[in-house]
Amino acid sequence: MANKQLAIYLNDHLAGATGALELLSHLEKTSTDTAVGAALTQLHAEIEGDRQMLEQLMEQLKIDVSISRKVSGWLGEKLAYAKLQLDDTSSGSMRLFEGLEALGLGIQGKRGLWQALVVASEFEAELRHVQYDHLIQQAEDQHRRVEVLRLNAAKEVLATTG
Repeated sequence: MANKQLAIYLNDHLAGATGALELLSHLEKTSTDTAVGAALTQLHAEIEGDRQMLEQLMEQLKIDVSISRKVSGWLGEKLAYAKLQLDDTSSGSMRLFEGLEALGLGIQGKRGLWQALVVASEFEAELRHVQYDHLIQQAEDQHRRVEVLRLNAAKEVLATTG
């Protein structure tokens, strides 16, 4: 498939997945041996699977991985995490809260990717072999779980006085 716009779109989401996985790795390290850490580890494995699914789809569509976009996703996460560290040099609670918020937004973007591909598959036969309903449901489930973690972190960070 030689659709330039589709190649750009999929590569952008691949870059986003790369950044999300990096962010998750940082958040996992700061939450080891906790229920939050266990939830993040599970989420990391699921998002890695989603990233692999996206790479397989790109391979089947003969879309090359854009190294510059992948590196920009990785670099963007590094800059974002540096910002999170500057915002919270003590307990890491604010870092976790803001990191979860960013992660939730990224998962919503991934859900949007799968929904857009459903629409595109009506016109592009090569896109029809993917189980988008399952991927959309999985993204919604991931977002719900991240949102629970985020709101719990919000209690600790935003409701604290002093």
